Amino acid sequence: MSTSPSSVLEAGHREIVDSFASFVRRELVPLAAELPESGDLPPAEMRDYVRRRSAKLGFYAADHPEELGGSGMPFTAVVQLHHAAGSSGCPLAPYALAGSDGPSPLLRQGTPEQIERYLKPLVRGEATRCLALTEPNAGSDAFRLTSTAVRRDDGGWVLSGRKTFVSNAGHADFALVVAQAEAGPTAFVVGMDHPRLRIGQRYAGMSGEELYELVLDGVELPADAVVGGEAGIGAALGHGIDSLSRGRLVVAAMCNGIAEYALRLGVEYARERRAFGERIGAYQHVQEHLVTSRAEVEAAKLLTLACARLVDDGTETPENAALAKLTASETAVRVVDRALRVHGATGWVRGHPLEFLYRYVRMMTIIEGTSEIQKVIVARAMGLG
Repeated sequence: MSTSPSSVLEAGHREIVDSFASFVRRELVPLAAELPESGDLPPAEMRDYVRRRSAKLGFYAADHPEELGGSGMPFTAVVQLHHAAGSSGCPLAPYALAGSDGPSPLLRQGTPEQIERYLKPLVRGEATRCLALTEPNAGSDAFRLTSTAVRRDDGGWVLSGRKTFVSNAGHADFALVVAQAEAGPTAFVVGMDHPRLRIGQRYAGMSGEELYELVLDGVELPADAVVGGEAGIGAALGHGIDSLSRGRLVVAAMCNGIAEYALRLGVEYARERRAFGERIGAYQHVQEHLVTSRAEVEAAKLLTLACARLVDDGTETPENAALAKLTASETAVRVVDRALRVHGATGWVRGHPLEFLYRYVRMMTIIEGTSEIQKVIVARAMGLG
């Protein structure tokens, strides 16, 4: 393909993105060849290795300051790294960048002791965590919580309730649990080995990692378990909203990368596959699938990169990130579907990358807020509803 319009916004961080892409090709692609044929999720030991190796090279949690163990990269560069991971086609590449098991923006609000004990090991890739926020009756309306945090007379806390769809709970060292205190939603650090915290139901979805239920059965915690100390009591809602834009733009970037990879597979196949004496790329209905996909991918990339730059400028707003996430995730679903149509039965067979992506990419319209919730955010910003 010719130079894309989005390359104008990508140029400033091309060197670091190329370096990451080289790392993926040189180390992760050969490692991915050792993955078992059955199952979509790489073994935990392999994911741990990839995370630590990436942190050592300065890619993992790259947007965190150097004093925390990160590389101090601007958010625009981090977004491009996630795009590169998605477009690589390597199933291990996403684990080389911080995700739901990595450093949380909530911990940036932690006390100095919490930053030292919890955040720095996460940035270095030496520990993992999970976020226990969603509840049976608090999904998209995430802060309508029924789990409770009751303060004891000695200043400690007792947490009770249930959390659902918790990523990485089966492999995490600790959980960030958001519960309703008297002053409002409050985040707590809870070790996964706590005797009153147990893993309940396990949810296996269409693809990707398993999700878990966490049961808080009178979890007793000291006063210093509140993220941010006394100042953090009732502050989880505000801190959570501040981090949502970044999370949604990271998902958008990954979706754009996946869509770009699927489009590349479709174009390559259309150039090679012959039917009725012609390469199928010569047929207009195949061209329609691929050209429409290219136009949509470029539009989603431009929107995502522009929003990432606004984050670095300090002028990003939640509705912009919602627009980017909505556009990129829905585009990825359509592009993967079209690429599968171009491949026909070849792409449907288990083991083909499009077969996996067809199942995997649907999740992207749900995580970090469903497409419907993104529309609500944008509508309210427009003065509607």
